[in-house]
Amino acid sequence: MDGLIQKKRFAEINLCDPFFDSLKEDYSSFSEWFRRKANEEAYILDFNGKIQAFLYLKKEFGPVEDVIPPLPDGTRIKIGTMKINPHGTRLGERFIKKAFDYAINQGISELYVTVFPKHVALIDLFKRYGFIEHGKKVSPDGEEKVFVKSFEHLTGDILLDYPIINAKESRKYLLGIWPKYHTRLFPDSILTNESFDMIEDVSHTNSIHKMYICSMNVSPLKRGDIVVIYRTKDDKGPAWYRSVATSICVIEELKSKRDFESEKEFVDYCKPYSVFTEKELKKWYNDPERKRVKSKLLCKFPFDRQHGPDDLTYGR
Repeated sequence: MDGLIQKKRFAEINLCDPFFDSLKEDYSSFSEWFRRKANEEAYILDFNGKIQAFLYLKKEFGPVEDVIPPLPDGTRIKIGTMKINPHGTRLGERFIKKAFDYAINQGISELYVTVFPKHVALIDLFKRYGFIEHGKKVSPDGEEKVFVKSFEHLTGDILLDYPIINAKESRKYLLGIWPKYHTRLFPDSILTNESFDMIEDVSHTNSIHKMYICSMNVSPLKRGDIVVIYRTKDDKGPAWYRSVATSICVIEELKSKRDFESEKEFVDYCKPYSVFTEKELKKWYNDPERKRVKSKLLCKFPFDRQHGPDDLTYGR
C-alpha cells in the first residue's frame, strides 16, 4: 500500500473497535455481515491501534435491483462501506481517490454508493467529485440515498469529471518539484526506492487538491490547463537515473497576492493544500524580495496520475 493506508482481511480487523459503533447502530446486521466477509479485504487507516478510516469496495455484475429505480445491467464498483473519522486532514479525499483508483485499475467506469441522509458531510464529499443522486434504497434499517459516479458521462467541469482529464483540448506544461517536497505532496507517485515513512496523515498529503506557490510568471496558465509534474534529481545520482515525470495535474485556480486582503487570509487559503508550514507561508507573504516580483501566483489543482487512452487521462 502507500505506507499510511493498509489493505487487510476482515478477519484481521478488530470489529470491537469503537470506530464501528455507529455502523452497528445504522445497520442492524452489520456485525453479521462483517464476519461473513472474513476472507475479503478492506482499506483501513490505523493510528496507534485505533481505526480512523475504513473502505470496502465490491465488484458487482448485472443489474442492481435492490435500489429504486434499479441500475441497469452492467459491471460496477459498489462502495460497500466507507467511514472516516474527521480530524481535519482531508482523509475523505484520500479514500475517494482510492475508490477511483481501484475502479480504474479494474477497468470499470461506474461506481455507486448508498448513504443515509443524515451523513451530510459524506454526501457533500461524494457530490463534489461527481456522484449524482440516482434514487433510494429501502431496507429494514431505513431509507438511504443512492449516488452513482460514471467516468463516461462527462460534464466539462474538472471537479465533477475527476479523475478524467480531457487531454486533447487542454494546453500542457511541465513543472519541476524538488524531491524534498514531491512525495509529501504526491504520495501516490512515490518512487520505488523512497521510504513510506515520509507519507503522513496531513491535509496536503491526503487532499486531492494541491497548492503550488511560486514567484515566477505563470500568468499564462488558466483553469483546465494540464501540468505534468517532474520530480527533479536529488543528490544521490545523475538526473538520468534520479529525475522523472511522475504525475499529472489540472489547474483549478490561480491567485496573486493582490487577491488576499491580509496575511491571515493568505495563510488560511494555502495551508490545507501546501507543504509549507504556517511560518514559511507568512514568510512568502511578507518577504520584501518576493514583494518585488509582480507575477507571484498560486496554482491550485486536482491531482491524478496518467493512465488510459490518449484523449482521456485516468487516475493511477
